[in-house]
Amino acid sequence: MTEDCFEDPENKLESLGNKNEDPNEDLAFTALLDYLSYSRSFDFTGYKPSSLKRRILKQMEMRQIDRFSDYSDYLQVHPEEFTTLFNTILINVTSFFRDKAAWSYLQNQFFPTFINQKNPQEPIRIWSAGCASGEEAYTLAIILTEILGIEVFRQRVKIYATDVDEEALGEARRACYRFQKLENLPEAIQSKYFEPVSDQHYIFRPDLRRSVIFGRHDLCRDAPISRLDLLVCRNTLMYFNAETQARILKRFHFALNSTGILFLGKAEMLLNQGNLFAPVNLQHRIFTCLSKNYDRSQIISLNYRPVEEKKTLINLQFLLRDLSFYQAPIAQILIDKNNNLVRINQLAQNWFKLSLPQISTPLQNLEISYRPLELRSLIEKAYRDYAAVKVENVSHFLVDGNQHYFDVEIIPLKQDDLEIIGVSINFTEVSRYQTLREELEKTNHELETANEELQSSNEELETTNEELQSTNEELETTNEELQSTNEELETMNEELQSTNEELHNINREHRDRTLELDKSNAFLNSILASLTAGVIVVDRQFNILIWNQASEKFWGLRAEEVQGQSLASLEIGLPVDQLGESIRNCLNGVNKQPNIIVKAMNRRGQTLDYQISFNVLIAIDQECLGVILFVEEITS
Repeated sequence: MTEDCFEDPENKLESLGNKNEDPNEDLAFTALLDYLSYSRSFDFTGYKPSSLKRRILKQMEMRQIDRFSDYSDYLQVHPEEFTTLFNTILINVTSFFRDKAAWSYLQNQFFPTFINQKNPQEPIRIWSAGCASGEEAYTLAIILTEILGIEVFRQRVKIYATDVDEEALGEARRACYRFQKLENLPEAIQSKYFEPVSDQHYIFRPDLRRSVIFGRHDLCRDAPISRLDLLVCRNTLMYFNAETQARILKRFHFALNSTGILFLGKAEMLLNQGNLFAPVNLQHRIFTCLSKNYDRSQIISLNYRPVEEKKTLINLQFLLRDLSFYQAPIAQILIDKNNNLVRINQLAQNWFKLSLPQISTPLQNLEISYRPLELRSLIEKAYRDYAAVKVENVSHFLVDGNQHYFDVEIIPLKQDDLEIIGVSINFTEVSRYQTLREELEKTNHELETANEELQSSNEELETTNEELQSTNEELETTNEELQSTNEELETMNEELQSTNEELHNINREHRDRTLELDKSNAFLNSILASLTAGVIVVDRQFNILIWNQASEKFWGLRAEEVQGQSLASLEIGLPVDQLGESIRNCLNGVNKQPNIIVKAMNRRGQTLDYQISFNVLIAIDQECLGVILFVEEITS
């Protein structure tokens, strides 16, 4: 490999910056992205511009094109260029068990605990997003097979592997890899999970391969796969800008179960997504989902199916009514006329230790009937007065251990404005109002003596808060800049790795061709050595190219002594001057020359008759490279 094979990343970035200073080039670059989007449905607008430009400029340099507008024209004339361009942009650098420490943590720490917590009959759903040529998906299959066993793995595990690169997906579906891809795997893993199909190619076990499903998926456009236990997306997010990363991470959050795990690459940190994910192991970039309160409404709306196939307006109204009750901002319970619990919403469950299995339980058997206040007498009063009953500032300690205050209202539910069929009991939390009232009374009591001090404290507090906010913003900006720089460096590292792999492949091809050439030379030498006639090959300047063993026996000179010398300069007893005309005729295009017989002296000093034939040495392109002389001793 030459020194030109590697570029200095800093110099490369500097050259990119200088090239993009031209505003016309920026417009041409945007136009190129638009052309890729509408012509081939590849939307690269969410990718980082610096990385994207660097990859496209690399391809333009190979085609000796300087401007983005010229490259757009080139793509229109040469549609086959799209495949090469997309392979250049979508860096498919991956391997089995890449970053072994992180995979070891998943295998030894996460999966055993996670599997023990699941029902043995439950399926295990995993998504490998940005899977490239499939090594990552098959790594997951190997790990889970080692933990669960082959039969359980085939029954319970589904691994969905997606990418936008159809060519990489085709390679992943074939599951056939060169031996170099498996060199770092232990021999036990190689022999257990891969079957040889040739000297250099191995295929992943077909019975396990059926549990890995590959498909094209655009993280920016397509809906996410749902109900996942593990989502693996390593070194893919770093190619997108911050806005696109945030949008993709929201989709990932929706896709995962409430206990699901997100596994990212070593350059991806989730600095601005603290409301969606929390770190489980920051060193290995493993995160867990935070609160998913919105999921119930989404799941209800997605799973809702009326009895009839049509979704009538009535069905939708019932659904909206149910959702409105369940997600109401106040705690509500419904009691029928027989004093049985009929319905409870989400807040009531959380605040008063109620659960859905308690539906239809008589109210007197529930703790809420007497705590935080006596409900049965209030319900009787509502029935008796035919009107709502309200009790304010009811104190109660919730499961969080803190004291809360509620306004409780018992509302009779009337049918046709006549018969009462039950009551709705509403608990409206007024803790903040109660706290505010107490604080206000205290503040008013101390206001006369501490007004100036309070004003000064407020001003200092505001100043401190502004300083802290400013410092926090600076730290966030610095973190984002460091994250962006880290992702850029990781991108360039993968580009260099991709280039290095290409060079390794070229070197491997050169070695194969050298071996073939050595075999051909050995074959040719074997043939020449077996001939009893002398074979002399000269170029157009009469310089000797080949001198076989029979020639050595005739005139006593070894091949290494005469190669490169002019045939006319050798004093070997062969009358070269008699051969010159025939050699020149061959060089001038006369393909067939008559054999001639000359008298020549051999290495023992004997004068013998030799028959010499002449043939033209022709190259592949029909160019005359020289003349082949066959010298045979005439025996009487």
